[in-house]
Amino acid sequence: MFWYGGPPISAVGTLLGAAEMGLGARKTEPEPPNVRCHVAWWDPSELSANRLSTLGRMSNELGYTCGCCGEYHPELPMSYGADAPCYWLEEFAADAASMLNSDLCVIKGEHYFVRGVIEIPVLGGDDVHSWGVWASLSEPNFKKTIELVDAEGREAEPSYFGWLSTELPIYEPTTVSLKTHVHTRPVGQRPWIELEPTAHPLAIEQREGISLDRVREIAQRMLHL
Repeated sequence: MFWYGGPPISAVGTLLGAAEMGLGARKTEPEPPNVRCHVAWWDPSELSANRLSTLGRMSNELGYTCGCCGEYHPELPMSYGADAPCYWLEEFAADAASMLNSDLCVIKGEHYFVRGVIEIPVLGGDDVHSWGVWASLSEPNFKKTIELVDAEGREAEPSYFGWLSTELPIYEPTTVSLKTHVHTRPVGQRPWIELEPTAHPLAIEQREGISLDRVREIAQRMLHL
């Protein structure tokens, strides 16, 4: 069971304190989390930490006929989001050194994650296609994220290095452990996740944008995972 909306920030601070006593300081740019990434895709009957779901942002003017099943869909999803980092297991919810809420995650008091958004411009207009993803952070940067949770002007904070910790199944090679920069945004907004400018297809799409046809292709593939 996932802790949407909790535990409170004070509980996260307690976890961090315990981890600090046992582990010491961590590097600013950590290695990718040394835990297995679990990808069990798309079971609508139960909440899965590793599935992507639509985030409710649709366009009702851009219906499409699915090229896989031939069915017409009156709305085109413009965003998808993962409930948890791909490393999260349900058994971690009972672990005193682990926690998960809608924005933050700690695994075994050792691995730290923040939820953010990869935004991809849609060519020919002002719309944006979004992936709600998770990125790992060093312990100091995770602490800073918590300190700034309600701080006005926090968007002036320098970006943090992070490893992408969400598997987006429509991309090859894997999106897990792509290098990112996590940009803090104003209070009330999740961080913007900027991929390093590599030749990975996701990084290219973030830099160059995608067409509406590509948005429809993504919708078809996500629908039939």
